[in-house]
Order: sequence, then structure tokens, then C-alpha cells
Amino acid sequence: MSFYFQTHSGSSGTIGRIAVDLRFKNIQSLELPLLMGIINVTPDSFYDGGRYNQKKEALKRGEKLIRSGADILDIGGVSTRPGAEPVEVEEEKQRVVPLVKAFRENNIKVPISVDTSRAEVVRASLNAGANWINDVWALRRDEEMAPLIADAGVPLVLVHMQGTPQDMQDNPTYDNVVEEILHFFDVRIEKALEAGIKFEQIILDPGIGFGKKLKHNRKILAEISRFRRFGAPVLVGHSRKSYLGEMLGRDAEERLAGTLATSARLIDSQVDILRVHDVREHFDLKQTLRRIN
Repeated sequence: MSFYFQTHSGSSGTIGRIAVDLRFKNIQSLELPLLMGIINVTPDSFYDGGRYNQKKEALKRGEKLIRSGADILDIGGVSTRPGAEPVEVEEEKQRVVPLVKAFRENNIKVPISVDTSRAEVVRASLNAGANWINDVWALRRDEEMAPLIADAGVPLVLVHMQGTPQDMQDNPTYDNVVEEILHFFDVRIEKALEAGIKFEQIILDPGIGFGKKLKHNRKILAEISRFRRFGAPVLVGHSRKSYLGEMLGRDAEERLAGTLATSARLIDSQVDILRVHDVREHFDLKQTLRRIN
């Protein structure tokens, strides 16, 4: 199965349309990692909550991310920060679906991912023009999710999370965090395949900050290459998260340098996708690393 990415090339920001295999093979003309730009249409996300609640502001945000070098846009209508309050499904749909539709009506060509774990939101988002699903519950929340994804044939990000957003940071514990996440992916991939999802659709995210203490996040990042053993693309969402606050003593507004340092390490480890708030800075990071190597 192939998917079309609209990508940026060179400092001029010119756009080229490139067909790539979902497992990211044979794509020498596409510079990895792909950059997934974040658009949170929520009042309470940890970094940008409330900034893009209005459709006009969210559209401007998406267009800016694309000009800056985003390969994918990821739209979230429910905050998954630690302790976040649940949101009714109709409210989530009203936040996300009109924005997806507006992007397509404004001729936005890049893949649009929706960060959701509810089949009803997935169905409405796909109908509006979305074509990726990013599920922090890894198909465990809604029994209708897996057959819907299988039927749609779209890329699916399986995220590891211990607990729920409401309690995941209360006291996460592991005997060996990397081994336990590897086992989790073994099980979730098998469940996805049993439901008819093709392996080529699957992308894996070890879930930085999703039920992990600082020591767990550090170990995951240090051993990130181990998650390549499945043969699926690896995505990491580490941008401005609290592990950086613990290491640096900085609040979310001051964690860009720490995020970029982590990203450089992840690029060196050949991670396939970086989910980030600051796309322009990451585009420049990629260009710099490519030109000095």
C-alpha cells in the first residue's frame, strides 16, 4: 500500500508530491524523519491549549506548519495531558471534524491525522478528509475502532500508555520499561492484524510521558532503536513534555532547546516521524544535520 505525502524540499519551501510506501521503504527522495505538526483544538492541552480553539486560528496554524516544513498535520480535540478531564464524543467531533473539512476545502494536500480513540470521531473525520489516525489507547478503548481502521485502510499510530490520561502519572511502575512496551506492541500488533488491519498500516509510538516517570522516558529515548525490531515505522512525540521540565527546570514555554536536543538524538537513531510543536526549528535541524554529515 502506498500513500501520497506532500513534502517540502530545500530552503525555498517548494512542494513536491511523492508516493511513499507506508513502511517508509524506497523513499530516498524523502528526507526522514517526517515532521508531524501538532494542532490542538482544546482549551487545556499542556502547551498550546486554548490558542487554536477557533477555526480561523487553527487554519492559520496549519498553513504556517506546512510552510515551515510539516509533512503531516495532527489534529487533537481532546487533551491527553496528565489529569486531563474527559470530553464527550459530540464535543470532540465538533472540535475536530469542521477543521478537517476546512483544511480540505482550503486545498491543504498534506496527510491529516486525527488524534482520537473513538470510532465515531474516526468515521466522521475520515468522511471529512482525514487520512491518518493517532490512537493513544492503541485500539483498547472502543471495540469499533479496529474494524473501522481495517476497512478504511489508513495509517494507524499505536501509542503505548500505562493507565489513562486521568491517572497515568499517579505512580507509573515498570520492572523494565522498554521490555514491557515491546511486549505491549507484540500484543497490540497481533490484535490489529486479527481485526484485519494490514501490518503496512501500523506505526508505533512508545508514548513518552504517557504513564512514565523521568527515568522511564530517559530509558525509552536512550534505547529507541530497539523499537525498530518490528519493522514498522517508529514515531516519537516528545515535544516540550514534562520530562524536559524535570531535567532542565523549565516550563513548557522554555523547553524548545531540550526538545531539539532530544530530536537530534532521535534523528541519529533513525526514528521515522517526529511529532512536534515547533516545525520550522525542526526543519532547520534536519537540514543542518544532513549538511554536516
